[in-house]
Amino acid sequence: MVTQRTGNRGLSAVTAALVLSVTGTTASLFAYRRTVETLLRANAELLRRLDLVEEQRREAVRRADRVEYQRDHRNLVLTAVADPDLLPVLDAYERDLPPQVQKQYLFANTLYVHALHGYRVGLLNRGELLGHVRVLFQNPTMRAYWEATRHHRASLPYDSDEAELGRMTDDLLAELDDADTDEWWVVGDGGAED
Repeated sequence: MVTQRTGNRGLSAVTAALVLSVTGTTASLFAYRRTVETLLRANAELLRRLDLVEEQRREAVRRADRVEYQRDHRNLVLTAVADPDLLPVLDAYERDLPPQVQKQYLFANTLYVHALHGYRVGLLNRGELLGHVRVLFQNPTMRAYWEATRHHRASLPYDSDEAELGRMTDDLLAELDDADTDEWWVVGDGGAED
């Protein structure tokens, strides 16, 4: 007598095929997901790098604009100094000054702004800037200019480079005035950073 087996074998084959199909599909989905996640991470890194490059480009443009602005400022001052009719336009002092003193103050301002600009564009670090200012203000005309323009600095934004340098210069001048030494070149190193 022949024994007949009922459909278990057929069902097992179908189930196995279905499990293999689902397993293969699941493995494919996981592989696809890993690929997508890898691409998203790579895309995020690429976007971060592009943002960094864009910020560097913007900073380069700001520096170039600053250099051009400084060049324009110098040319305007030179034009006013060369033309006696234009010199009074730059008279922003609280008292009347003779043209010769105005020219000296404009030149003093140009020297001071030159040092500030060197710091802003990274040619001078803070310690070098302080040293430069220390030398400039050994001159009595520079000190007179500084005093005559005190009200100009009062309107600067507190956190600007120029306001910071102004405070640093005020502190340095006070230290120089109070120093018990004739060695002015060593006075005021305490606040300088590289």
